[in-house]
Amino acid sequence: MQFIKPDININFIGKRKVAFVFSLIMLAVSVGSLIVHGGPRLGIDFQGGTLIQVKFKAPVAIDAIKSGLSTVGLGKSSVQQFGEELDNEYLIRTESSVMTTEGFTTDVKQALDNESGSQVEIRRVEMVGPQVGQDLREKALFAMFYALLFITIYISGRFELKWLLSGVVAVALIGAVYLFTLFNVSIPFLIAAALLVTLVLFWFLELKYAMGAIVALIHDVTITVGLFSIFDKEFTLAIIAALLTIIGYSLNDTIIVYDRIRENLRRYHKNPLEVILNRSINETLSRTILTSLTTLLVVVTLFVLGGGIIHDFAFALIVGVAIGTYSSVFVASPILLAWQAKQRK
Repeated sequence: MQFIKPDININFIGKRKVAFVFSLIMLAVSVGSLIVHGGPRLGIDFQGGTLIQVKFKAPVAIDAIKSGLSTVGLGKSSVQQFGEELDNEYLIRTESSVMTTEGFTTDVKQALDNESGSQVEIRRVEMVGPQVGQDLREKALFAMFYALLFITIYISGRFELKWLLSGVVAVALIGAVYLFTLFNVSIPFLIAAALLVTLVLFWFLELKYAMGAIVALIHDVTITVGLFSIFDKEFTLAIIAALLTIIGYSLNDTIIVYDRIRENLRRYHKNPLEVILNRSINETLSRTILTSLTTLLVVVTLFVLGGGIIHDFAFALIVGVAIGTYSSVFVASPILLAWQAKQRK
């Protein structure tokens, strides 16, 4: 049984303007939400503090939990339900790092038992200092930046045979980033500026495949992070792992399409570029859809059945796989047309 007919010819490139408008709207909403909320809601990994996960044997009011916490000096803690309502599980967060000794756990359990009237189980206690949280936040940003940078070196070398040029650009950017870190420049601002400079350099150095790939990856990561801000989900180390996974998945999709474009440019070099791009996307469409559907089947299963611990991780992957598939077709490939327009001018 054929999933997609081999002679299918959907005019994806002809719809690029509609796709660009859609992408711009999604990016604007994502960035707008991040600005309004002052960035993503950082979890304990990045912000520091103490997290306690508790499970009651019977339903308990949040006010009763807060009342019990106030008796052990945790009255300013935030409490929210965790998982399904019938699980009677709650997450307790404090902005300050407290000593999580065995005696501390016993005191919290006793206080919650007395105030709630229900037996409580302390399932998890985590403590991260503010300096550790800041270090983790900076390292996470650098991890994503360097991942994007080294990806562009690979793309430039593989598709344009410009290993040396892309390597020089990468070394210069890494050196500049390291130099500015010595002057205590804000890390988020530094990474954003470095990515902007990278795109400008790729444009003037005519590294078109690398630019198409990195624009698509920035597009995917920004929208995913924006949705976390819109739905007020926590941003933790697990989400960084999900974002790096999304970068790899989206890049793999883009490379498949780029490989076919390169082959068809040699085979049908007399045809207009728009026709070659459409043909290449249609020829890889079956593989793209089947890969995305099987991946989504797994991550949706994790999202539904994986429990509260892995819920946000699975949500990030669902968004990333869907957006990554879309960007490979409607973002990365049409950028090559922008290059042709530039060369004509």
